[in-house]
Amino acid sequence: MPLYEHVLLARQDVTSQQVETMIDTYKGVIEQNGGRLEKIEMWGVKSLAYRIKKNRKAHFALLNIDAPPAAIAEMERQMQISEDVLRFMTVRVEDLDSEPSAMMQKRDRDDRKDRERGRRRDDEGFGGGGGFGDRGDRGDRGDRGERSFGGEG
Repeated sequence: MPLYEHVLLARQDVTSQQVETMIDTYKGVIEQNGGRLEKIEMWGVKSLAYRIKKNRKAHFALLNIDAPPAAIAEMERQMQISEDVLRFMTVRVEDLDSEPSAMMQKRDRDDRKDRERGRRRDDEGFGGGGGFGDRGDRGDRGDRGERSFGGEG
């Protein structure tokens, strides 16, 4: 059977559970028509490059599918009917990648960086050091004497 990669964008105001339910529905359509889903990746909510149907963000998901073309056509037909699906794209591929996609690898790198940054902030104290309210690096300024303001003087 042909192999496909399918990316789905769902409205930002639906919950992650609702997106998973939608994907389960589409998985059922694929299986009823003699195919199967090899991998499902939920990429989370991401910003869009431009508004799509008044949405600035969307839930992204990747589906790796091994199914006949009729199953893909039926799944896409149902997605066109759904108001929760903003966009989708199906691409036929030679082989399916069993490793995490580039988006998931990027998320892992970002999570690692955030954890490292958080560890450094904890070591430096609240606010990461050197920011607002941290006057320890200024040293003792001593007495500044009398000041004159305005027209005095």
